[in-house]
Amino acid sequence: MNIQTAVPTPDLAAVKAKQQSTWASGDYAVVGTTLQIVGESLCEAVDLRSNQRVLDVAAGNGNATLAAARRFADVVSTDYVGALLERGRERARADRLPVEFREADAENLPFADASFDVVLSTFGVMFTANHPRAASELVRVCRPGGKIGLANWTPEGFIGNLLKTVVKFVPPPPGVKSPIMWGKREYLEEIFGRGVSIAAESRQFAFRYKSPAHFLDLFRTSYGPTHKAFAAIDAAAQQKLQDDLLALIAQFNVAKDGTLVIPSEYLEIVITRRA
Repeated sequence: MNIQTAVPTPDLAAVKAKQQSTWASGDYAVVGTTLQIVGESLCEAVDLRSNQRVLDVAAGNGNATLAAARRFADVVSTDYVGALLERGRERARADRLPVEFREADAENLPFADASFDVVLSTFGVMFTANHPRAASELVRVCRPGGKIGLANWTPEGFIGNLLKTVVKFVPPPPGVKSPIMWGKREYLEEIFGRGVSIAAESRQFAFRYKSPAHFLDLFRTSYGPTHKAFAAIDAAAQQKLQDDLLALIAQFNVAKDGTLVIPSEYLEIVITRRA
């Protein structure tokens, strides 16, 4: 007789608190700034117009925010980590771009239904604890006929593999869905439901660093998931994680001159809310 073990129901509030602590650790903006081109591409993918009201969800240090503001849209930038929003404010001031910044939880957005023409998130909302809830909120605040633009790492790409390597050392609570599920179109169709149409294209972002060691050092000190993982394990496990990450880097690195160039696949998604 087969006995099936029930998967425990995760405490999503506790998971969210831990995730918030993770992204507040290190200095994500050091890594995030290098991803600016993804926000620019996403604004082109949604065919953003200057007369539109735009919400950037889990905006981090503001890549999609700044891209939309450069196109003269009316932009609200949100994240649940205040320090990251401050980095976005600094960048907006430097570029003299008018943006409203507001602390907000992607799973409980403080905006009325149908408040925005376009809702964006680059490598942000995919890290929420409650995926269906976050998807529902994106749709709710988007007007009928409006668009939701997402950039999500895929399971098969470099960052997808990096995250899978990290969780071997620091596993998530049982029952918690992996963020890289957001990089699969069929999963997005599941969590967004029937009230939308979804278009998705595979894209590549090339990480360009001075060397594999330079990349690993910055990710170990600045990127929340790896920063927290190294801090949570003992010295022997830290060495093993470092070795595994360097092996992964060697597998994906296409540079032959001692530098690092790693194409990392992500899914560029345009979701249209049906009228």
